[in-house]
Amino acid sequence: MPAPITDPETPGPYRWYVLGVLVCTGIFSIADRLVLSILLEDIKAEFALSDTQLGLLTGLAFSLFYVTFGFPFARLADRRTRKTIIAFAITLWSAMTALCGAALGFWSLFFARMGVGVGEAASGPAGQSLIADYFRRHELGRAMGVLSLGSTIGTATGLIAGGLLAQAFGWRMAFVLLGAPGIVLGALLYLTVREPPRGRYAPGGAAEARQRPLGETIRRLAKNRVYLGVMTGWAVQIMIGYAIAIWTAPVMIRQFGVTPAVVGTFLGLAFIIGGIPGPILGGLLTDRLARRDERWRAWLPGIAGVACIVPLALALNQSEFWPFLALFVVFYAIFLLTQAPILSLIQTSLDAGERAFGVALALFFNNLIGQTVGAGTVGWLSDRLGPGSLGAAILIVCAVGGVLALAIFLWTGRQMRLGAG
Repeated sequence: MPAPITDPETPGPYRWYVLGVLVCTGIFSIADRLVLSILLEDIKAEFALSDTQLGLLTGLAFSLFYVTFGFPFARLADRRTRKTIIAFAITLWSAMTALCGAALGFWSLFFARMGVGVGEAASGPAGQSLIADYFRRHELGRAMGVLSLGSTIGTATGLIAGGLLAQAFGWRMAFVLLGAPGIVLGALLYLTVREPPRGRYAPGGAAEARQRPLGETIRRLAKNRVYLGVMTGWAVQIMIGYAIAIWTAPVMIRQFGVTPAVVGTFLGLAFIIGGIPGPILGGLLTDRLARRDERWRAWLPGIAGVACIVPLALALNQSEFWPFLALFVVFYAIFLLTQAPILSLIQTSLDAGERAFGVALALFFNNLIGQTVGAGTVGWLSDRLGPGSLGAAILIVCAVGGVLALAIFLWTGRQMRLGAG
């Protein structure tokens, strides 16, 4: 195991290696989380489930335990070795993903998804906190943009690999074969990633990095209006991300009559084509615009979150496969402009000693509102509106999330101007 870093500065190549490993962690995290979406139709047929039950498997089963365990893991990440926590997390969620393949029905699959949620709860806060100690403030937008690529590539991996593996070996083996490699990644991270000094680039240095009592941390966050704004705006806006990530594959299968393997391959490629430039451009724009006015860290995600609804609405009204896919690429590229400014604003609005807990709190609301409410509401609306209404249900949830998030991010920008937080 490599020794912790004691030097004030980390050589450039190594910090980018660490970022690369964390991107791989994000890839496996999202792939294992979202592979269920491409397998929903097969699982629905085998277990005779409703769309509401599918919404519970994709939403509540994962998010309830993700948010419950996120806080204790975040407190550990603010005072213990973060790389050890991340390595443990990868191993746990990978094993539970493989266990999904042994499900006997709704409740056993629900239980396995709970385990995936527990494992993934530990990685996000610790990973983002680690990056903030490897990159300076003026580089943080780019670093967070690159980190966001894990989500994009992971979504594509889950869809493409899940669809192809399910076609070749069945949906059960798809879970097993996607879960197993994560255990190897956990060992690699533990053996090669070094722990940097906490708060190395924080304005207050190591003194800022000390962990405060839980009550004091909560009181400070409750008074930090910039943090509260970006946390709430992100949670509302992420309803778009979860609604799309979970329900796009089923709506394409139903609307165009194609197989999960075809949908997984082409939708996964669409996620890559639209998703790779989005976070990178978002990171570059964030760093450039924030030098002129820090409020762009709040304005950019609000604007992009509304703008992306236009190509999404056009896509969902297409009767042909290829126009749908082309418009989806445009939608996704615009939507992912939001991630780098949001992640960087969360980090810059917090002291080093409260970052992991602050990220965990943000992820709590992300999953409570974004995944549980967003994904669950799509399934509920689809059942209530009747056959053929899944696309309309997706659009309703995404439009509401985009407009509400814009209002919240504009308010957040005002708080930044007033010097709140």
